[in-house]
Amino acid sequence: MFVVIFGRPGCPFCVRAKNIADSLEEKRDDFKYRYVDIHAEGISKADLEKSAGKPVETVPQIFIDQEHIGGCTEFEAYAKENLGLYE
Repeated sequence: MFVVIFGRPGCPFCVRAKNIADSLEEKRDDFKYRYVDIHAEGISKADLEKSAGKPVETVPQIFIDQEHIGGCTEFEAYAKENLGLYE
């Protein structure tokens, strides 16, 4: 499983999503992720909307194996349900 987190500096939800991913990466051999700073990479909201296939209002925007899952709340719920987060 490969996760990409698109976020920006100073965003508390981006930090939380990254912390969840760090925790999963430590616990699971099959979990890898990449954090992309949208400001440093020059990625616009329009770019994210194209990738997600729908309007994007906030960051982080998270993709699991290239499928858009949503933001931090959706990622955390997915990780609890499917990846054993907090077990």
